Amino acid sequence: MKENKENSNSGSPWWKPAAEMFSEVSMWIVLPIVLALVLGKALDSHYGTKPTIFLSLAGFGFFITCFGMFRVVKNYIKNIEKIKDKDKDKDY
Repeated sequence: MKENKENSNSGSPWWKPAAEMFSEVSMWIVLPIVLALVLGKALDSHYGTKPTIFLSLAGFGFFITCFGMFRVVKNYIKNIEKIKDKDKDKDY
């Protein structure tokens, strides 16, 4: 049996959707938390409120990360269901 190395929908490699999802989820994990930690540490040292702003922004960054990951995964699930429905229509 010949292995299909291209996505039947767009002619792109079969692994491209997984790589896109990985990069989007990784971005939502890294950017908000790192920015919150760096900004929190800088603001704490500037205002002398040692862990208060740092911890507050770390928690806020965590919630932003959760929201972004939920949104990305929800969109991909919707796209997968749309592709499955399209494939079901082709089979009949």
